Amino acid sequence: MQAHLATQEDDMWYVITDGSIKILKNRTTTTSVDDVPKMIEKPRYEWSTKDKRKVNLNNVAKDILYKMLDKNMFSKIKSCSTAKEIWENLTQLCEGNDQTMENKLMVATQKYDSMKIKSGEIMMDFEERFTNIIIELSTLGKTYSNREVNMKVVKALPRE
Repeated sequence: MQAHLATQEDDMWYVITDGSIKILKNRTTTTSVDDVPKMIEKPRYEWSTKDKRKVNLNNVAKDILYKMLDKNMFSKIKSCSTAKEIWENLTQLCEGNDQTMENKLMVATQKYDSMKIKSGEIMMDFEERFTNIIIELSTLGKTYSNREVNMKVVKALPRE
């Protein structure tokens, strides 16, 4: 049973990253010089229960991806027809291309550089804002040493 689940999970990931699974069978006649049978698409009426499950994985994957999204993100991908298309759009929206990543890093760096405690802000709230910026920078590939982070916190505090 465990091997069956691993295969189904692998097939699911394949559907998301590479596209729908086509059900193939060996062509009964060989047309190549080396007598290697060619694969052709299996007619729907010949599909086994296992074949039907594999073909349906695209629908299952789409359903899972849809359920993971909030209304805002769903509205951006609802026109996609395959799980692969949804995944590619989500990747683009969330990660972006190199230019997008560079822009995100620049904005996050500017936030870090201009970080100051707000008037009336308690230290716990400041720490949360600061930590979020550090995490954002880290996910974009920019890290600071503990010394740099500590110095930044000290400089962000008011003189009094």
